[in-house]
Amino acid sequence: MTSIRQTWCKLLVPVIAVIAMAAAALLPAGSATAQESTWDTIQSRGTLRVGVTQAPPWYYKDPTGDEWTGLGASMGKAMAEELGVEFEPVEVTWGTAVPALQSDKIDLMFVLDATPARAMAVDFPSHPMLYYALAVLADEELEVSSWSDLNSPDVKIAVTQGTSMDAYVSAQLTEAEILRFPTNGESVAAFQSRRVNAVSLFHPPLIAMRKQIGRGQIVLPEPIRQSTSSVGLRREEDKTFRDWVNTAISYYYETGQTQAWYEEFLTDFGVDPSSVPAIRREDW
Repeated sequence: MTSIRQTWCKLLVPVIAVIAMAAAALLPAGSATAQESTWDTIQSRGTLRVGVTQAPPWYYKDPTGDEWTGLGASMGKAMAEELGVEFEPVEVTWGTAVPALQSDKIDLMFVLDATPARAMAVDFPSHPMLYYALAVLADEELEVSSWSDLNSPDVKIAVTQGTSMDAYVSAQLTEAEILRFPTNGESVAAFQSRRVNAVSLFHPPLIAMRKQIGRGQIVLPEPIRQSTSSVGLRREEDKTFRDWVNTAISYYYETGQTQAWYEEFLTDFGVDPSSVPAIRREDW
């Protein structure tokens, strides 16, 4: 009987080894510390990795320097200081931000809208980071306070074809002439060349575009079509980091710090903060 047991043990050892190797191969790359939470990893690594991309007023790096500024950079630096770690910017694009979170390239991405599709892949805090609204960049001589002010055959307005902006403007402006373009850039170019009286986009991108064009007024017509933006984080069982980020962005928003960082960047960027809509809906 003993010899039979010994024989079976000898046969099982290599089988167990193969099973263990197969199980290890199923673990995600770099998951030697797969059980360690993002919160713990940030503390042990000593850095907070924030996704950044050239997109003022959220992120901006002067071509002559290496420092990242903008609202996202300011908030990331403040969070890193609170955590007692270094701020580490990691360049991504809006399209690669979610995969970067999933593959543990970054710890968070500011100003990432919490859509149902993204929520299937990454996590979001419950409190919005900021609010923005559908706006128009219009000729200065146009008196615009509501969408009805633009609902005239005399008004030509550019929108980006097939977007939520297109759908909303089309429903509101049944009398105006709406010109539809494939991209945001082409829509703004139509305004720059004076082919249209106005262009409609969500208001933050219009700031840099107006600066480049050198003319026009940015208005949030009534009724305001608002939306929120958030912070994307890696999905994990331990919610310590997500909950802390939620507390932080809520605190920054409610105390006015988020708006202050926003206005600070605009001033440095050469834009008068009073000339553009706020990102706190209470200030609209």
